[in-house]
Amino acid sequence: MSCVLVTGAQGFIGQQLVQRLLTAGLNGQPLRKLVLVDLAFDGAAAGACVQHIAGSVAERGVLQRAIDTRPDCIFHLASVPGGAAERDPALGRSVNLDATLNLLDACRSLAQPPRFVYASSVAVYGDRFSGVASEDLAPAPAISYGAHKLACEILLADASRRGWVDGCSVRLPGIVARRDENAGLASAFMSQLFWSLAEGRAVTLPVSPTGSCWWMSARTCVDNLLHMARMDSGLWNAQRSYQMPVLHLTMGEVIDALAQRFGPGVRDLVSYAPDPFIDRVFARLPPLRTPNAQQLGLRHDGDAPTLVCNALGLGQAR
Repeated sequence: MSCVLVTGAQGFIGQQLVQRLLTAGLNGQPLRKLVLVDLAFDGAAAGACVQHIAGSVAERGVLQRAIDTRPDCIFHLASVPGGAAERDPALGRSVNLDATLNLLDACRSLAQPPRFVYASSVAVYGDRFSGVASEDLAPAPAISYGAHKLACEILLADASRRGWVDGCSVRLPGIVARRDENAGLASAFMSQLFWSLAEGRAVTLPVSPTGSCWWMSARTCVDNLLHMARMDSGLWNAQRSYQMPVLHLTMGEVIDALAQRFGPGVRDLVSYAPDPFIDRVFARLPPLRTPNAQQLGLRHDGDAPTLVCNALGLGQAR
């Protein structure tokens, strides 16, 4: 049985990952211990194997307490979102860069290098695209969040080379559909669209009607994280970094899928007030080809109706 450590365990993806681990274990085996790290744990998952460590990953003492549990597998999800990191550069650096490096360094004390799955981001690519993009696109971050994610990818691969961890980075697209309206998350509009139309509420989108984004449900994201945790790392590329496959959909295509599920009237609930920065960075994305990631077993949601069902926890698409 394994000891699994999850940072950012109370976040949107973290909570779904934790529930999956409690239900199904890791690699089909129940967990010996599940160590959760986050700022606070109101309403958090509980169980005989669960240990909560409250505090910021930017605090060395918090990370040391986590490493002292001797984890076999680490899911490092903790981060300050891009919008918040732009407003507070010092906080963004301390959590998104320094804490990751400190965690990698702390892993040197472990008898066996843990599997280390790092949640990177499509923010590493920046906002300069032309034509169809591919997973081999050269990174060119446009915000500090993307720069820190890229730096951590490189340093995770180096820590793996040194034998401190057995790690990989997976670049996450826009993950939907979170319930909370996180003001620090510049891509929050993507989730707000789902819940607003599902609940019959009006929503104003900070992008244009023709805006196109890269989409994935949290359910499929967790599938991919667990897939990387259990697979043979000998199959990974030298960079130990992969772009998750995405659905490339316009706002209209997603709204059509929501209208198919909740009725054509939901289209009238949507209005637009484009924010130039958000529209440029998040809603001007081209199709993205990821044959290497898909050959490795990573996947997207399939189509827009299935994305809606997966994102909102509904049954099969109609």
